[in-house]
Amino acid sequence: MSSITTAIILAAGMGTRMKSRYPKAMQRLGNRPMIGHLLETAQHSVDQIIVVVGPGMEELTHYVQPHQTVIQAERLGTGHAAKIGVSSLTEGKAVILYADNPLLTEDTMQRLLEAHTHDNKLSLLGMRPHNPGHYGRIIVDQKGMVERIVEYKDATETEKQTTLCNAGMMCADVSDLKRWLAEITPNNAQNEYYLTDIVALAAREGHVTCVEGGEEELAGINSRAELAQAEARLQDRLRFRAMEQGVTLIDPASTFLSIDTKLAPDVIIEPHVFIGPGVTLEEGCLIRAFSHLEGCHVKANAVIGPYARLRPGTLCHEETHVGNFVELKNTTLGAGSKVNHLSYLGDSEVGTHSNIGAGSISCNYDGVFKHKTMIGDDCFIGSNSVMVAPVKIEDEAMTAAGSIITHDVPAGALAFGRARQANKLEQGRALQAALRKKKERG
Repeated sequence: MSSITTAIILAAGMGTRMKSRYPKAMQRLGNRPMIGHLLETAQHSVDQIIVVVGPGMEELTHYVQPHQTVIQAERLGTGHAAKIGVSSLTEGKAVILYADNPLLTEDTMQRLLEAHTHDNKLSLLGMRPHNPGHYGRIIVDQKGMVERIVEYKDATETEKQTTLCNAGMMCADVSDLKRWLAEITPNNAQNEYYLTDIVALAAREGHVTCVEGGEEELAGINSRAELAQAEARLQDRLRFRAMEQGVTLIDPASTFLSIDTKLAPDVIIEPHVFIGPGVTLEEGCLIRAFSHLEGCHVKANAVIGPYARLRPGTLCHEETHVGNFVELKNTTLGAGSKVNHLSYLGDSEVGTHSNIGAGSISCNYDGVFKHKTMIGDDCFIGSNSVMVAPVKIEDEAMTAAGSIITHDVPAGALAFGRARQANKLEQGRALQAALRKKKERG
């Protein structure tokens, strides 16, 4: 018998209960489309993956590349989708997965695959959820062997009392799957071809084994509310993993991580921090409260926040400080440099041990093009400096507070870019008096 194992992922559903123009499989979980989680898990356990998509799902088709896709032109049920998925296979065994079960772990998938032996015609996943609700029920005989699965809408009142529920995923030889799928009929309340109908066919030929898993990883996602519940489960998983790796989360419940977040030991994250996709935090970083990070790399012993925002393309080198209400976008901050208050740097490069004063900004966008601001080593940028890119401020240069810098500043120079102050003696007092009289007159 061939040892090739294929995962067939059913992903053609539009997810009408989501009320979205996007396919259900593309709804995001941990800042990644749901199907992305399942693809990552499956590719560690199987030799190849085939994804069944619906018509017009070009975005989904593109996302799952380089894995093969096949189109279910008519949505005639899960059995019909599985039949399309296995149609091109000739050997080995196949595991049928659902795109809306993204939290399936590699360990549980492996147990499902290992349960399919010569003694078992079919292995499937089951769970005992706290609220069985509308899940299909797994019916077993007196010896505990699976006889069949009955969908909730077709179940009798007695069958609905069964607590063992179908999680949807199953594994069998390709030849058996093809034969069983050819036999099922749409004789049910939904007038659809149910994949679950093959269980009874398999049970007539031999043993069907149920591998039980936890609700936290096997519960399906069919609505926004269930998506939120899955997000909470995933966040708990990510937080626990981070703490196991030596990360301190002051308030885990208020820390949001992404599936690809990379955290080194001795990182400290304060409450109410949001970490979007593509973030790496190196050893000893301190991320203070209410900060928002995405697409950035923060090196060792840097301090970010509170209330800081790091946007994509940002690199903060060792021992940098990014303070409150500071935003960096596509900016490199050299080792030991500081941007501590109320500043924006976009498309900028800052050298080592430079200080960016409060309220300073780089004007990087002219309405059509983005331009670079270059700041050298050991520079001091005075508060409320406006650097109009493209502009270069060389090593050890300074800008006076309140300056508008439109030309390059040579190394070691002090740049003034502001209008000369003029003091009109006694005019302030006179103007105040005039304004008060006007206010009194109404």
